[in-house]
Amino acid sequence: MTVVAGGNVLLAGVGGQGILLASEVLCEAFLLGGYDVKKSEVHGMAQRGGAVTTHLRFGPKVNSPLIEPGTADLLVAFEKMEALRFAHYLSPGGAALANTQEIYPPSVATGRERYPAGIEERLREFTPRLFVVDALAAALSLGEVRAVNIVMVGAASHFLPLEEKTYIDALRAFLPEKIVEVNVRAFRAGRGLLPAQV
Repeated sequence: MTVVAGGNVLLAGVGGQGILLASEVLCEAFLLGGYDVKKSEVHGMAQRGGAVTTHLRFGPKVNSPLIEPGTADLLVAFEKMEALRFAHYLSPGGAALANTQEIYPPSVATGRERYPAGIEERLREFTPRLFVVDALAAALSLGEVRAVNIVMVGAASHFLPLEEKTYIDALRAFLPEKIVEVNVRAFRAGRGLLPAQV
């Protein structure tokens, strides 16, 4: 799915996964690509592993940053259960990109609740356009576990109307110089997780 004129992208995950940085890089890329872009963040209990989401909308002119349920063109979930939690935001033709990583919330870690089973099958009830990637393994292969977020940006770039160079320029413009190169490699590793035509 390439969104041409504009689109709604919902990023979801848990605190500590770098979702806010990923959204900043995406916003910078859209601005460099000539789009108007608006975003809104919901931190929740971010510092305790709680849900974190970013609504990001781009187009020729964007008036509101908020995405209504049922209207997201792309859901980018940095954690598998968070994909299921926010799947109702997907539009009928939307695509979901989910990281296989499982981060147990305190209620699961303490044994009070169970981590949901059959998440991928349940996600396919929302969209047949489900793409699952192991961003953690890709980041670890680079020796930088903190790069999972940029790996996900790289994978998500297949669904968005920007050239690879625009994302690289955004990384160079937004990140401190000493960490640019590892993040460029993470971005390219993420692109490599999906075929060119998705």
